[in-house]
Amino acid sequence: MSRDVAIARIYSPPRSAMQSGRAKSGGWLLTYAPSEARRQDPLTGWYGSGDMRGQLRLSFASREAAEAYARANGLAFEVEAEAPGPAIKPKSYAENFRYGRAENWTH
Repeated sequence: MSRDVAIARIYSPPRSAMQSGRAKSGGWLLTYAPSEARRQDPLTGWYGSGDMRGQLRLSFASREAAEAYARANGLAFEVEAEAPGPAIKPKSYAENFRYGRAENWTH
C-alpha cells in the first residue's frame, strides 16, 4: 500500500495563538502526506492507519536545510511560502500619558 516516492510538505508553522510573542516561530517543518486512508477500528471505534510517517515532524532551522534533507533522501516535496505576519508597532506605557494624545484612553 505504500508509495514508492513519499510526498513531503515543507512549511513555516504560524506562531501560537496562545502567546503574543514571536518565540519559536522561526523554524521550518517537514511533514509527510498520508499514504493511506484512516479507518475505524471495529473494536474500539478509534480512527487510525498503518501509515507511520504521518506521526513524523522534522524541524529545521532554515528552509534550505529542509529542502536539502528532502533532496538527499529522494523525497518529492512542496514548499509553502512563509506567510508575512502583521507589523508590530512598538508601544510603551508612557504613551498612555503623553501630552496632546488624540486617542481615547481605553483603560
